[in-house]
Amino acid sequence: MTTYLIEIPHSEDTVECQHVIKLFVESGSHLLSHAYWGCKSGVHKSYFISEFDNKEEAMQTVPPFLRRHANIIELITFNKEDIKQFAAANGQ
Repeated sequence: MTTYLIEIPHSEDTVECQHVIKLFVESGSHLLSHAYWGCKSGVHKSYFISEFDNKEEAMQTVPPFLRRHANIIELITFNKEDIKQFAAANGQ
């Protein structure tokens, strides 16, 4: 499985923040247990990190009303050798 970061922006309006949280609670989405919220820092986005088979599966876990604004980002890690090869390929 692949790890994905799901980022869902929303307005800074307190009512909308509460509405977004309510949508996740009511949807029963398992993402809620992996939720991180930036609202207290003034960054009105929710973030979820979880494993899925593909990007489409990750998107399906987002409540339908929020999908059009969701960003699905595949996360990977690099080991030391990967970083060396990347630097060499870019003339570093």
